[in-house]
Amino acid sequence: MPEETGCTGTVVVAVGGNSIIDPKGRRGNLDTHDLARELCEQIASLAGRYGSVVLTHGNGPQVGFELLRNEAAKDVVPPDGMDVNVAATQGYIGYLLQQVLGDVLEERNEEVPICSLVTQVEVDPDDPGFQNPTKPVGPFYSAEEAAKLASERGWRMREDAGRGHRRVVPSPRPLKILELPSVRNLVHSGQIVICTGGGGIPVVRRGKRFEGVAAVIDKDLASALLASGLGARDFVISTGVPEVYVNFGRPDQRALRSIRAEELRKLRADGHFAAGSMLPKIDASLDFIDKGGSRVVITSPESILSSLDGGTGTTIVP
Repeated sequence: MPEETGCTGTVVVAVGGNSIIDPKGRRGNLDTHDLARELCEQIASLAGRYGSVVLTHGNGPQVGFELLRNEAAKDVVPPDGMDVNVAATQGYIGYLLQQVLGDVLEERNEEVPICSLVTQVEVDPDDPGFQNPTKPVGPFYSAEEAAKLASERGWRMREDAGRGHRRVVPSPRPLKILELPSVRNLVHSGQIVICTGGGGIPVVRRGKRFEGVAAVIDKDLASALLASGLGARDFVISTGVPEVYVNFGRPDQRALRSIRAEELRKLRADGHFAAGSMLPKIDASLDFIDKGGSRVVITSPESILSSLDGGTGTTIVP
């Protein structure tokens, strides 16, 4: 790992699945490598600042696409379970990030090994999230399209933060990252680790064995659990906006720049953050701080470095 320049310890960076799909929804004319490039430039720079870097990623759009492929091909090949879809997206998103990040480091003449790790996360089989699906997956639909899909396919549909309607699936809370000891070993050996993709493959314990379940765990909550388990100093959540806002989308919208956890908890209680959008990020931030974390930064992918330097972003401290 390169010499540290200003920061010590571990940083965990959670990036949204939307970061590596075309924001305009086009198909076939935009290279996903190009979309990942800016993010990987930021991550590569973090490798020179911190003792270790761990990268997690969302998969909301991608796992939704996998579910659509399953539906379209069900008369030709047997459909996979949702847990297998999560595993598949962990694999190909991890591959993409590992390849592009490796290219960036090689261009900088920096030799830092990178490893993508397929990761399972234990959940409670009796978690109420199984009865109340909240995790948006796949593309956006109009209200009319959503109503038709709900009727024809039995999907649960929900309006997503003013951007359209999306399918929602169960999202139980993460309890334990099964591969955490392996992640620790990789971090201690000096590798950049890509893991816990899409919140991890959801599994439940049945006696002495684990089995996958139909759900998609929120990646920010799972990443906070990972960051705490690694004893990370800083936790970065990359999302589609440069800062967290109160009164979002209204004339009196206000960006939060630096805020203490106690004040943020009060804003959460007042209903300032939307479920399925910013609320899980706020909950993940508070979880990390409550378990001894030093700092959370929420910002856009291109602003990670400047936000850690205090130039932009929302910084949450104990």
